[in-house]
Amino acid sequence: MASALKNLSDYSSKNLVDISDKIFAVVVAEWNEEVTGSLYNGAVQTLLSHGAKQENIVKVEVPGSFELSLGAQKLAQREDVDAVICLGCVIQGETRHFDFICDAVAHGVTNVSLKYDKPVIFGVLTPENQKQAMDRAGGKHGNKGDEAAITAIKMLAL
Repeated sequence: MASALKNLSDYSSKNLVDISDKIFAVVVAEWNEEVTGSLYNGAVQTLLSHGAKQENIVKVEVPGSFELSLGAQKLAQREDVDAVICLGCVIQGETRHFDFICDAVAHGVTNVSLKYDKPVIFGVLTPENQKQAMDRAGGKHGNKGDEAAITAIKMLAL
């Protein structure tokens, strides 16, 4: 796994732009709230530590990861939103449900980004189990929320 080789909370400070006047929308899946709440906290703390204002961070919750794409689209179409961060967690189960959900979310998030020509960031964990999810939501492998927030900031530099 890639995160076993790199901490998700480690990043380069190259290409970070001033985000003091940027508005970030963060779409968070309610499903597996212990994990997604940690991802959200990581993303917000990273945005704040790089100059975002708390009042410029909009949180929207959706039922699950599958719904992240529509939530992202609703926010990306707003002209005042500069970047959208999608946070979710889909844990591998015993059925192919995992494959369909992950594929749909990845394509959906990409399509929203291209449609609105804005950074729409895929901050969705796809671990094999709950322990791996927690390891990547502020545990021993860092926080995917941190990585998603930095990605959003760097994409604003384009």
